Amino acid sequence: MSDALNLIGRILIALLFFGGAVQKVSDPQMVEEMIGWLGLPGWLVWPVALFNLIAALGLIFGPKVRGWALILAAYCIFTSWFHWQLRADPWQVTIFVKNWAIAGGLLILAAQGPGRYALSTLRREGR
Repeated sequence: MSDALNLIGRILIALLFFGGAVQKVSDPQMVEEMIGWLGLPGWLVWPVALFNLIAALGLIFGPKVRGWALILAAYCIFTSWFHWQLRADPWQVTIFVKNWAIAGGLLILAAQGPGRYALSTLRREGR
């Protein structure tokens, strides 16, 4: 049962990053403006959207789920700084706190590993 819960948890976390990719692609102007307020070039929205998509797939399917979890935990902590810079907007503070909580879950995943239901584990077991 813990392997199934691990997979479900990975899927739920990955959906956040997948949703982030979709949001950035479907409304890049909003994200470009937010990035611009911080003095960064708006075109960064595109590599970040691609990273969100690839990382979401990496969390679900592997291989290297632990590595993806660590990278995404660092990403969440790093991007929290940007949301904190916009803290006059209560929604940005909510995202800041959410990112730290997600980073915590990702660190637990990195420590525990993907369980049986990841491509790397299934290949190793010959399934």
